[in-house]
Amino acid sequence: MKTKKSALITGANKGIGLEIARQLGRLGYTVWLGCRDQQRGAQATAELQAEGLDARNLPLDVSSDDSVRKAAAQLDGLDVLVNNAGISLGMAESITRDSLDDMRTMLEVNALGPVRVTRAFLPLLRKSAEPRIVMMSSSLGSVSATLDISRGGWNVGYAGYSASKSALNMFTAKLAKELLAENFKVNAACPGFTATDLNAHTGFRTAQDGAAIAVRLATLDALGPTGGFFNDGHTAELNPLPW
Repeated sequence: MKTKKSALITGANKGIGLEIARQLGRLGYTVWLGCRDQQRGAQATAELQAEGLDARNLPLDVSSDDSVRKAAAQLDGLDVLVNNAGISLGMAESITRDSLDDMRTMLEVNALGPVRVTRAFLPLLRKSAEPRIVMMSSSLGSVSATLDISRGGWNVGYAGYSASKSALNMFTAKLAKELLAENFKVNAACPGFTATDLNAHTGFRTAQDGAAIAVRLATLDALGPTGGFFNDGHTAELNPLPW
């Protein structure tokens, strides 16, 4: 009888994704590192294995139907899916100067990528007694926060990136409603301004800090929330963010 839980983290070869895998591995999960770059994925997997964790490398490009389908075929079951893979391109301060090609690429990876991966792995998650799905979003995807002059994001442009995360948030809410009767917990997580390659390491939070909220949402018990958007992994209570 299977007793050990398993988790797949996309974009897990570095940064927040690698740290999510590390923290879940330390909690006793078998962690699958879904990585587009096979060499980097193998290196990250070896790093976690050297720490005594049950880590497995899984070649996975979230923008490719074929890659995602092949990755899903390699697993027999899954308890946790963390859709972490994401990119930022262009990052123009004005929507009138944001490249449409960059916007299209970010939407493909940041919004449609999680849809593609979730659909492929949903049959495996349905085998779990406590299936959990976590979407790594951003406060920049909050429409309410964007229109709030008192918040730090008021002067931030990045329309394409922000729109991709807003789309991800809507998908999260729709999916949570659809899977409500099946004991799923589906939530979006905001890691905060974390120093990663995505922002040229200008963030003030560490990867460990940024991963904490995703790990909390991935390990929710039966009384935990679903269909929410949360940040701050270090408080006693989950901190909801406005959609």
